[in-house]
Amino acid sequence: MVKTTEAYHLPVMLNECIQGLDIKEDGIYVDVTFGGGGHSKEILKHLGENGKLYAFDQDLDAVQNIPDDPRLVFINHNFRYIRQFLEYLKAVPVDGILADLGISSYQINTAEKGFAHRLSGDLDMRMDQNAKLKASDIINQYGERDLLKIFNQYGEIKNAYKLVQVIMEKRKVNPITTIEDFKTAISNCIPGKEESKYLSQVFQALRIEVNNEMKALEALLENVTDLLAPGGRFVVMSYHSLEDRMVKNFINTGNVEGELEKDLFGKTSLRMKAITRKPIIPSDEEIAENKRARSAKLRIAEKI
Repeated sequence: MVKTTEAYHLPVMLNECIQGLDIKEDGIYVDVTFGGGGHSKEILKHLGENGKLYAFDQDLDAVQNIPDDPRLVFINHNFRYIRQFLEYLKAVPVDGILADLGISSYQINTAEKGFAHRLSGDLDMRMDQNAKLKASDIINQYGERDLLKIFNQYGEIKNAYKLVQVIMEKRKVNPITTIEDFKTAISNCIPGKEESKYLSQVFQALRIEVNNEMKALEALLENVTDLLAPGGRFVVMSYHSLEDRMVKNFINTGNVEGELEKDLFGKTSLRMKAITRKPIIPSDEEIAENKRARSAKLRIAEKI
Protein backbone atom coordinates (compact mmCIF):
# COMPACT_ATOMS: atom_id res chain seq x y z
CA MET A 1 0.00 0.00 0.00
CA VAL A 2 1.26 3.46 -0.92
CA LYS A 3 1.99 5.53 2.18
CA THR A 4 3.05 8.95 0.92
CA THR A 5 1.48 11.64 -1.19
CA GLU A 6 4.63 11.88 -3.31
CA ALA A 7 4.52 8.17 -4.13
CA TYR A 8 0.79 8.25 -4.90
CA HIS A 9 0.79 11.45 -6.93
CA LEU A 10 2.98 14.53 -7.11
CA PRO A 11 0.58 17.52 -7.17
CA VAL A 12 0.95 19.68 -10.28
CA MET A 13 1.33 23.48 -9.99
CA LEU A 14 0.65 23.27 -6.28
CA ASN A 15 1.60 26.86 -5.43
CA GLU A 16 -0.29 28.26 -8.40
CA CYS A 17 -3.44 26.37 -7.38
CA ILE A 18 -3.26 27.59 -3.78
CA GLN A 19 -2.65 31.18 -4.88
CA GLY A 20 -5.54 30.90 -7.31
CA LEU A 21 -7.94 29.81 -4.56
CA ASP A 22 -7.07 32.95 -2.53
CA ILE A 23 -7.87 31.04 0.65
CA LYS A 24 -9.66 32.64 3.58
CA GLU A 25 -8.81 31.18 7.00
CA ASP A 26 -12.44 30.51 7.91
CA GLY A 27 -13.56 29.65 4.38
CA ILE A 28 -15.21 26.55 2.95
CA TYR A 29 -13.34 24.82 0.12
CA VAL A 30 -13.81 21.80 -2.09
CA ASP A 31 -11.16 19.59 -3.69
CA VAL A 32 -13.14 17.52 -6.19
CA THR A 33 -10.16 15.33 -7.15
CA PHE A 34 -8.51 14.34 -3.85
CA GLY A 35 -6.22 11.57 -5.19
CA GLY A 36 -2.97 11.60 -3.25
CA GLY A 37 -4.21 14.47 -1.13
CA GLY A 38 -1.39 16.83 -2.06
CA HIS A 39 -3.58 19.81 -2.93
CA SER A 40 -5.96 19.13 -0.03
CA LYS A 41 -3.18 18.99 2.54
CA GLU A 42 -1.83 22.31 1.31
CA ILE A 43 -5.28 23.89 1.49
CA LEU A 44 -5.59 22.71 5.10
CA LYS A 45 -2.31 24.48 5.93
CA HIS A 46 -3.92 27.77 4.93
CA LEU A 47 -7.18 27.23 6.82
CA GLY A 48 -7.82 28.26 10.39
CA GLU A 49 -9.56 26.04 12.95
CA ASN A 50 -12.98 27.17 11.68
CA GLY A 51 -12.19 26.49 8.02
CA LYS A 52 -13.64 23.47 6.22
CA LEU A 53 -12.53 21.31 3.30
CA TYR A 54 -14.70 18.82 1.43
CA ALA A 55 -12.76 16.34 -0.71
CA PHE A 56 -14.21 14.08 -3.41
CA ASP A 57 -12.67 10.96 -4.97
CA GLN A 58 -14.40 7.94 -6.44
CA ASP A 59 -11.29 5.70 -6.16
CA LEU A 60 -11.37 3.77 -2.88
CA ASP A 61 -7.56 3.61 -2.87
CA ALA A 62 -7.48 7.36 -2.23
CA VAL A 63 -8.85 6.72 1.27
CA GLN A 64 -5.35 5.77 2.45
CA ASN A 65 -4.23 9.37 1.88
CA ILE A 66 -6.83 11.08 4.09
CA PRO A 67 -5.10 13.13 6.80
CA ASP A 68 -6.30 12.97 10.38
CA ASP A 69 -7.88 16.41 10.40
CA PRO A 70 -11.40 17.22 11.66
CA ARG A 71 -11.65 20.08 9.17
CA LEU A 72 -11.69 17.65 6.24
CA VAL A 73 -14.76 15.70 5.10
CA PHE A 74 -13.98 12.97 2.55
CA ILE A 75 -16.70 11.97 0.08
CA ASN A 76 -16.09 8.71 -1.79
CA HIS A 77 -18.04 9.65 -4.93
CA ASN A 78 -17.56 11.17 -8.35
CA PHE A 79 -17.51 14.97 -8.38
CA ARG A 80 -20.47 15.00 -10.75
CA TYR A 81 -22.58 14.68 -7.57
CA ILE A 82 -21.00 17.72 -5.93
CA ARG A 83 -24.23 19.65 -5.65
CA GLN A 84 -26.21 16.85 -4.04
CA PHE A 85 -23.58 16.17 -1.38
CA LEU A 86 -22.77 19.78 -0.53
CA GLU A 87 -26.43 20.67 -0.21
CA TYR A 88 -27.07 17.59 1.95
CA LEU A 89 -24.13 18.57 4.18
CA LYS A 90 -25.39 22.18 4.30
CA ALA A 91 -22.04 23.39 2.97
CA VAL A 92 -23.34 25.83 0.33
CA PRO A 93 -22.12 28.39 -0.59
CA VAL A 94 -18.40 27.60 -0.73
CA ASP A 95 -15.45 29.94 -1.14
CA GLY A 96 -13.46 27.91 -3.60
CA ILE A 97 -13.51 24.78 -5.76
CA LEU A 98 -10.36 23.04 -7.02
CA ALA A 99 -10.35 20.43 -9.79
CA ASP A 100 -7.22 18.61 -10.96
CA LEU A 101 -8.62 16.60 -13.85
CA GLY A 102 -5.53 14.46 -14.45
CA ILE A 103 -5.19 10.80 -13.61
CA SER A 104 -2.90 10.13 -10.65
CA SER A 105 0.57 8.62 -10.92
CA TYR A 106 -0.59 5.83 -8.62
CA GLN A 107 -3.45 4.89 -10.93
CA ILE A 108 -1.16 4.91 -13.97
CA ASN A 109 1.54 2.87 -12.23
CA THR A 110 -0.82 0.24 -10.80
CA ALA A 111 -0.85 -2.51 -13.42
CA GLU A 112 -4.15 -4.11 -12.37
CA LYS A 113 -6.00 -0.84 -12.99
CA GLY A 114 -5.15 -1.13 -16.69
CA PHE A 115 -4.52 2.53 -17.43
CA ALA A 116 -0.97 2.30 -18.80
CA HIS A 117 -0.08 0.78 -22.15
CA ARG A 118 3.48 0.10 -20.94
CA LEU A 119 2.31 -2.30 -18.21
CA SER A 120 0.72 -5.75 -18.29
CA GLY A 121 -2.72 -6.36 -16.87
CA ASP A 122 -6.42 -6.50 -17.59
CA LEU A 123 -7.91 -3.88 -19.88
CA ASP A 124 -9.87 -2.25 -17.04
CA MET A 125 -9.45 1.55 -16.61
CA ARG A 126 -12.19 2.02 -14.02
CA MET A 127 -11.55 4.84 -11.56
CA ASP A 128 -14.50 3.59 -9.52
CA GLN A 129 -13.95 -0.10 -8.79
CA ASN A 130 -17.70 -0.55 -8.26
CA ALA A 131 -18.51 0.55 -11.80
CA LYS A 132 -19.48 -2.21 -14.23
CA LEU A 133 -18.10 -0.96 -17.55
CA LYS A 134 -14.47 -1.86 -18.29
CA ALA A 135 -12.31 -0.92 -21.26
CA SER A 136 -12.43 -4.55 -22.41
CA ASP A 137 -16.24 -4.33 -22.55
CA ILE A 138 -15.95 -1.36 -24.89
CA ILE A 139 -13.45 -3.11 -27.14
CA ASN A 140 -15.46 -6.34 -27.32
CA GLN A 141 -19.04 -5.08 -27.32
CA TYR A 142 -19.34 -1.59 -28.80
CA GLY A 143 -20.49 -1.23 -32.38
CA GLU A 144 -18.55 0.40 -35.20
CA ARG A 145 -20.22 3.80 -34.91
CA ASP A 146 -19.65 4.10 -31.16
CA LEU A 147 -16.04 2.98 -31.41
CA LEU A 148 -15.38 5.52 -34.15
CA LYS A 149 -16.90 8.27 -32.02
CA ILE A 150 -14.70 7.38 -29.05
CA PHE A 151 -11.43 7.25 -30.96
CA ASN A 152 -12.21 10.29 -33.10
CA GLN A 153 -13.51 12.60 -30.38
CA TYR A 154 -11.70 11.47 -27.25
CA GLY A 155 -8.40 10.35 -28.74
CA GLU A 156 -8.22 12.34 -31.99
CA ILE A 157 -6.84 9.20 -33.64
CA LYS A 158 -5.91 9.90 -37.27
CA ASN A 159 -6.52 6.35 -38.50
CA ALA A 160 -9.56 5.74 -36.31
CA TYR A 161 -11.51 3.96 -39.07
CA LYS A 162 -8.70 1.47 -39.69
CA LEU A 163 -8.28 0.96 -35.94
CA VAL A 164 -11.96 0.18 -35.48
CA GLN A 165 -12.04 -2.25 -38.40
CA VAL A 166 -9.05 -4.12 -37.00
CA ILE A 167 -10.60 -4.30 -33.53
CA MET A 168 -13.87 -5.66 -34.89
CA GLU A 169 -12.08 -8.32 -36.94
CA LYS A 170 -9.75 -9.43 -34.14
CA ARG A 171 -12.48 -9.70 -31.51
CA LYS A 172 -14.35 -12.17 -33.73
CA VAL A 173 -11.48 -14.60 -33.31
CA ASN A 174 -10.77 -14.13 -29.59
CA PRO A 175 -12.02 -11.73 -26.91
CA ILE A 176 -9.58 -8.89 -26.22
CA THR A 177 -9.27 -8.75 -22.42
CA THR A 178 -5.72 -7.70 -21.52
CA ILE A 179 -3.42 -4.83 -22.42
CA GLU A 180 -1.14 -7.23 -24.26
CA ASP A 181 -4.08 -8.72 -26.17
CA PHE A 182 -5.09 -5.24 -27.26
CA LYS A 183 -1.62 -4.05 -28.28
CA THR A 184 -1.06 -7.24 -30.27
CA ALA A 185 -4.45 -6.94 -31.96
CA ILE A 186 -3.88 -3.36 -33.14
CA SER A 187 -0.14 -3.62 -33.83
CA ASN A 188 -0.57 -2.96 -37.56
CA CYS A 189 -2.32 0.34 -36.80
CA ILE A 190 0.46 1.76 -34.64
CA PRO A 191 2.86 4.20 -36.37
CA GLY A 192 6.37 2.93 -35.83
CA LYS A 193 7.94 6.24 -34.84
CA GLU A 194 5.03 7.38 -32.65
CA GLU A 195 4.08 4.19 -30.82
CA SER A 196 3.97 5.71 -27.33
CA LYS A 197 2.03 8.81 -28.41
CA TYR A 198 -0.44 6.76 -30.44
CA LEU A 199 -1.11 4.27 -27.66
CA SER A 200 -1.46 7.09 -25.14
CA GLN A 201 -4.17 8.67 -27.30
CA VAL A 202 -5.96 5.34 -27.74
CA PHE A 203 -5.84 4.59 -24.02
CA GLN A 204 -6.96 8.13 -23.19
CA ALA A 205 -10.01 7.69 -25.42
CA LEU A 206 -10.96 4.43 -23.73
CA ARG A 207 -10.39 5.85 -20.24
CA ILE A 208 -12.62 8.84 -20.95
CA GLU A 209 -15.41 6.57 -22.16
CA VAL A 210 -15.08 4.06 -19.30
CA ASN A 211 -15.33 6.80 -16.68
CA ASN A 212 -17.76 9.04 -18.58
CA GLU A 213 -15.33 11.89 -17.93
CA MET A 214 -16.76 14.48 -20.28
CA LYS A 215 -20.25 14.16 -18.82
CA ALA A 216 -18.85 14.30 -15.30
CA LEU A 217 -16.94 17.49 -16.11
CA GLU A 218 -20.01 19.01 -17.74
CA ALA A 219 -22.07 18.23 -14.62
CA LEU A 220 -19.42 19.87 -12.43
CA LEU A 221 -19.30 23.00 -14.58
CA GLU A 222 -23.07 23.28 -14.61
CA ASN A 223 -23.09 23.50 -10.80
CA VAL A 224 -19.96 25.53 -10.02
CA THR A 225 -21.54 28.97 -10.26
CA ASP A 226 -24.51 28.15 -8.02
CA LEU A 227 -22.27 26.56 -5.40
CA LEU A 228 -19.76 29.41 -5.12
CA ALA A 229 -20.24 32.43 -2.92
CA PRO A 230 -19.77 35.85 -4.60
CA GLY A 231 -16.02 36.31 -4.98
CA GLY A 232 -15.47 32.55 -4.69
CA ARG A 233 -12.76 31.04 -6.86
CA PHE A 234 -12.87 28.15 -9.33
CA VAL A 235 -9.43 26.68 -10.03
CA VAL A 236 -9.26 23.91 -12.60
CA MET A 237 -6.36 22.06 -14.19
CA SER A 238 -6.88 20.12 -17.42
CA TYR A 239 -4.56 17.85 -19.38
CA HIS A 240 -6.00 17.60 -22.87
CA SER A 241 -7.74 19.93 -25.31
CA LEU A 242 -11.24 18.50 -24.82
CA GLU A 243 -11.27 19.34 -21.12
CA ASP A 244 -9.56 22.70 -21.51
CA ARG A 245 -11.98 23.77 -24.24
CA MET A 246 -14.98 22.98 -22.05
CA VAL A 247 -13.51 24.86 -19.09
CA LYS A 248 -12.56 27.86 -21.22
CA ASN A 249 -16.02 27.99 -22.78
CA PHE A 250 -17.67 27.79 -19.37
CA ILE A 251 -15.63 30.64 -17.94
CA ASN A 252 -16.05 32.87 -20.99
CA THR A 253 -19.69 32.19 -21.85
CA GLY A 254 -21.30 30.37 -18.93
CA ASN A 255 -21.76 27.09 -20.82
CA VAL A 256 -19.61 24.32 -22.26
CA GLU A 257 -20.78 24.95 -25.81
CA GLY A 258 -19.14 28.38 -25.82
CA GLU A 259 -22.27 30.23 -26.98
CA LEU A 260 -22.65 33.57 -25.22
CA GLU A 261 -26.32 34.09 -24.40
CA LYS A 262 -27.82 37.60 -24.49
CA ASP A 263 -31.20 39.02 -23.52
CA LEU A 264 -33.49 41.08 -25.75
CA PHE A 265 -31.38 44.17 -25.06
CA GLY A 266 -28.13 42.46 -26.00
CA LYS A 267 -26.88 42.20 -22.43
CA THR A 268 -25.17 39.12 -21.07
CA SER A 269 -25.72 37.64 -17.65
CA LEU A 270 -22.26 36.19 -17.04
CA ARG A 271 -21.70 35.16 -13.44
CA MET A 272 -18.02 34.25 -13.68
CA LYS A 273 -14.98 36.30 -14.71
CA ALA A 274 -11.62 34.97 -15.79
CA ILE A 275 -8.74 35.73 -13.45
CA THR A 276 -6.33 34.18 -15.96
CA ARG A 277 -6.93 35.31 -19.55
CA LYS A 278 -4.55 32.61 -20.76
CA PRO A 279 -3.96 29.29 -19.01
CA ILE A 280 -1.03 29.00 -16.63
CA ILE A 281 1.41 26.24 -17.60
CA PRO A 282 4.06 24.47 -15.52
CA SER A 283 7.60 25.81 -15.39
CA ASP A 284 10.42 23.99 -17.16
CA GLU A 285 11.77 23.04 -13.74
CA GLU A 286 8.49 21.40 -12.70
CA ILE A 287 8.21 19.50 -15.98
CA ALA A 288 11.77 18.23 -15.52
CA GLU A 289 10.81 16.97 -12.06
CA ASN A 290 7.39 15.63 -13.05
CA LYS A 291 6.95 14.77 -16.73
CA ARG A 292 3.21 14.23 -16.31
CA ALA A 293 2.87 17.96 -15.68
CA ARG A 294 3.91 18.87 -19.22
CA SER A 295 0.40 18.96 -20.69
CA ALA A 296 -1.28 20.70 -17.73
CA LYS A 297 -3.18 23.96 -18.19
CA LEU A 298 -4.49 25.87 -15.20
CA ARG A 299 -7.44 28.29 -15.43
CA ILE A 300 -8.79 30.43 -12.61
CA ALA A 301 -12.17 32.17 -12.48
CA GLU A 302 -14.10 34.13 -9.86
CA LYS A 303 -17.83 34.36 -9.28
CA ILE A 304 -19.08 37.88 -9.89
